[in-house]
Amino acid sequence: MTDKCQHAKNLENTGFSYTLSLINGKYKMTILYCLTQLGVVRFNELQRYIGNISYKTLSSTLKELERDQLVIRKEYPQIPPKVEYSLSSRGQSLMPLLYDMCVWGCKNKL
Repeated sequence: MTDKCQHAKNLENTGFSYTLSLINGKYKMTILYCLTQLGVVRFNELQRYIGNISYKTLSSTLKELERDQLVIRKEYPQIPPKVEYSLSSRGQSLMPLLYDMCVWGCKNKL
């Protein structure tokens, strides 16, 4: 770890806290992981893949991820509306972290 993360006077000012603020939430990491696995995906497909997530929760979580520039939302001007979601390059840069968490979970699962 860097000295800045270890010796911060206030945890809120660390890189750890900032990263956690981006991925903190019940479904954020799940959505990012799904987008890694599925690539470009439509809303309903993502909702089916995740399972127990309401329309409202998925919608608001995707908006937060888009606001934080981790997810790209592409809307096509057609009827019925077509919207696709994918990881941004910033979101893709988080994938090694999520992959390491997955490996750790597999090794330490009880």
